[in-house]
Amino acid sequence: MVHRIKTDLCIIGGGSGGLSVAAGAVQMGANVVLVEGGKMGGDCLNYGCVPSKALIAAGKHAHAMTTGAPFGVAPAKPKVDYAAAKDHVRNVIAGIEPHDSVERFEGLGVNVITEYGTFISPTELQAGDTIITARRFVISTGSSPFVPPIPGLDKVTHYTNEDIFELREQPKHLLVIGGGPIGMELAQAHVRLGSKVTVIEGFKALGKDDPEMAAIALERLRAEGIVIEEDALAEEISQKGDVITVKTKDGRSFKGSHLLMAVGRKPNTDKLNLEAAGIEPTRGGIKVDASLKTTNKRVYAIGDVAGGLQFTHMAGYHAGVIIKSALFGLPSKASSAHIPWATYIDPEMAQVGLTEAQAREEHGDKLEVVRFEYAENDRARSELATTGLIKVMIVKGRPVGASIVGAQAGELIQTWALVIANKLKIGAVAAMVAPYPTLGEINKRAAGAYYTPRLFESDFVKKVVRFVQRF
Repeated sequence: MVHRIKTDLCIIGGGSGGLSVAAGAVQMGANVVLVEGGKMGGDCLNYGCVPSKALIAAGKHAHAMTTGAPFGVAPAKPKVDYAAAKDHVRNVIAGIEPHDSVERFEGLGVNVITEYGTFISPTELQAGDTIITARRFVISTGSSPFVPPIPGLDKVTHYTNEDIFELREQPKHLLVIGGGPIGMELAQAHVRLGSKVTVIEGFKALGKDDPEMAAIALERLRAEGIVIEEDALAEEISQKGDVITVKTKDGRSFKGSHLLMAVGRKPNTDKLNLEAAGIEPTRGGIKVDASLKTTNKRVYAIGDVAGGLQFTHMAGYHAGVIIKSALFGLPSKASSAHIPWATYIDPEMAQVGLTEAQAREEHGDKLEVVRFEYAENDRARSELATTGLIKVMIVKGRPVGASIVGAQAGELIQTWALVIANKLKIGAVAAMVAPYPTLGEINKRAAGAYYTPRLFESDFVKKVVRFVQRF
């Protein structure tokens, strides 16, 4: 028997964005239904951010055992228990799961329905034997790994980020197709844990990042033993016994024991029946306007499925945007100009706002780029973490972008995210007093570099100083 319910807000998808909306809305007094047919917590908790960072941490500990000689610590070959490393991954997920659980959200007052949702009209969604009529809907179904139809792949054992963390047998030689953030993070984690790794990238590895920053990171990754093959578009994949072979269009051939596909993401819209709701899809997800409303003005789309930047924190930001609109009826628009992101390889890479190339194209001669090397930072020297660089793009005294490669780049970028989000001038960072010695001084020194030619290379300043000294 079909059961019908009415609600203020129906959220489709229990990932980070959907859970943020649900928690905020129900605690502000709205009646909320959350529909999730898969795992609560979505990709980030179960297959993405959390497990990957846990495995990266295991690799970091193994790597540390081999790199102590410059500090007077004798290197030792680590004895890696790959299955135990995966136990660590599982334990980290388990520790976070209660926060994202059905029980917690039901405790907050959310009506959680553990079924997949399908639109049956512009105002109705069916989930199992329940039909939900809602004043507003929020689609937050996220994205999944895209697996291209490479000839032979369907006959070969292969992994994506959705099942690689369940693998208990350590790969002897991991082949990674895709040299983006996911591919490179997992490649470095595995090589540090003792696997051979070959990355096969059809274009340029880390190709969406600032090329100068990417080159610094890739040099380190290659030095650690990762073979990175660029301009290598996979054309055919085969398996004979325990050996997997990837052939590329230019005739190269690569052999390994395991295969990870990390070539991109696709939006999770297949089950939604968007047409019935009058919602227009796009190649990247769902068409939305600046307020994140779809072509059905009762329905919002947030996070990966909205077709923009695919980051957990982006979905969380979207949640705040639509709560203001859906709950309070206030105008609210989303922007990506102030959204930072990081790639958690070693050295880390981070970006907010425009890259140098983007800033030059947009602002031309008005652009100034200031730089500061990690090697000039005392804390970096003390920890032998001198591989790194920061670049800040500035227009009329106001930062419009920052790129960082180096230790703790993901932490350092937050200063520039704050500056850009609040439209502060470079002087706000220059005026900051950072504790010594910290990597945070890198940000201050970069800001100071903006004033160096204005203060120390200015004839006018020198004339003023000489005049004042007469008295």
